[in-house]
Amino acid sequence: MKIVVLTGAGISAESGLKTFRDSDGLWEGYHIHDVATPEAWERNPEMVQEFYNERRRQVLAAQPNQAHQILAELEKNFDIEIITQNIDDLHERAGSTKVTHLHGIITKSQSDRKSNLTYPINGSEISMGDLCELGSQLRPHVVWFGEAVPMIEVAADICQQANVFVLIGTSLAVYPAAGLIDFIPKGVTKYIIDPRTPDVKRYQNVIAIQKNAVQGVAELKHMLLNAK
Repeated sequence: MKIVVLTGAGISAESGLKTFRDSDGLWEGYHIHDVATPEAWERNPEMVQEFYNERRRQVLAAQPNQAHQILAELEKNFDIEIITQNIDDLHERAGSTKVTHLHGIITKSQSDRKSNLTYPINGSEISMGDLCELGSQLRPHVVWFGEAVPMIEVAADICQQANVFVLIGTSLAVYPAAGLIDFIPKGVTKYIIDPRTPDVKRYQNVIAIQKNAVQGVAELKHMLLNAK
């Protein structure tokens, strides 16, 4: 049985990583358009680079939480495919083996000329002057606002194969990721784990688990194993 899991900021928040979708609209005290757009990079690449260097240090210091760990453990019983909107590597560090990153992954760098030229980062920093093989500056491997989401078609194909769909810690407010639920085959059960269930009234076979990620995924594990 293939279980497709779409995760958002809510699962990483329980590992201490903040989301920019806080009530004040800021991410770590910065306006999003100052640090998460191609225009911001053009205006002040040094500031943007250092902003993501600091975010990367936070990611490397964070640890996977029980929700990440349970999803990895469920691979013993099910074919689990994770699609994540998060730019951290906590799913991989928890042991999940099939993870698709919609918005990139902060532990890699990419060419600022050609986005599919990516490289592992040795340590926590990309320095100004670190160049790709084309001679262009390296930047974070993160999809910024206004940029294409190159993995969205791959993710849509994964969703079309789902026998069960699980949504964890996302408000379904960011597109195109929010549209992935529309690729789930009709009749498939959809578990939604979030203290505030997003508006999914137009969908059928929805089971809402109104809990945080750690509590909700523990409950999901019990339900899936009992139904097996």
